[in-house]
Amino acid sequence: MPLDLQATFGSIDIYLFDQLLRGQIRPGDRIVDAGCGYGRNLVYLMQSGHEVYALDANEDAVQHVRESAAHVAPHLSPDHFRVETIEENTLPDGVADVALSSAVLHFARDEAHFEAMLEGTWRLVGRGGMLFCRLASSIGIEALIEPVDARARQFRLPDGTQRFLVDQPFLLEWTRRLGGQLVDPLKTTVVQDQRSMTTWVVRRNRAC
Repeated sequence: MPLDLQATFGSIDIYLFDQLLRGQIRPGDRIVDAGCGYGRNLVYLMQSGHEVYALDANEDAVQHVRESAAHVAPHLSPDHFRVETIEENTLPDGVADVALSSAVLHFARDEAHFEAMLEGTWRLVGRGGMLFCRLASSIGIEALIEPVDARARQFRLPDGTQRFLVDQPFLLEWTRRLGGQLVDPLKTTVVQDQRSMTTWVVRRNRAC
């Protein structure tokens, strides 16, 4: 019988799938999705037996994830799925082997908000653990973006959306500030004349 890819993997981010294929996310790893939305990245992880936690400020989204978990991973407590902001979440420090932040940080209002969300996510990563992040950037579309508030890193993209945009120096500086190490070089996908999305994967030092 052919494998039902949608039922098995859901709508998983292809770059997160790449981490799975290369063994960066290992069997038994504890996963936290910080800003989970409706859980598109969690279907396979829950079905494959990972201990999954997720949080989002959207109550309907979290309820959807709870219902999905009750179906595919009934061993997971509903308390694993929380209606909370990332910057003020109540999960314990170091709970995650892998923390996910997929299409979340570019909704920051300014650098202070970005920092609060990033640090709220990073503190969940245990020693030797990994942060997988996908976010909008200016890389490759510098001539196409329009500043709305450059001091707050707010820009209008060609697709009409307004986002907090990062660039390579910004992400490399944050890697240094976190005390982490890049798992992969920064990888950026440019959607023709619309937007740019960068994959940023950082591992926490085992000593801190």
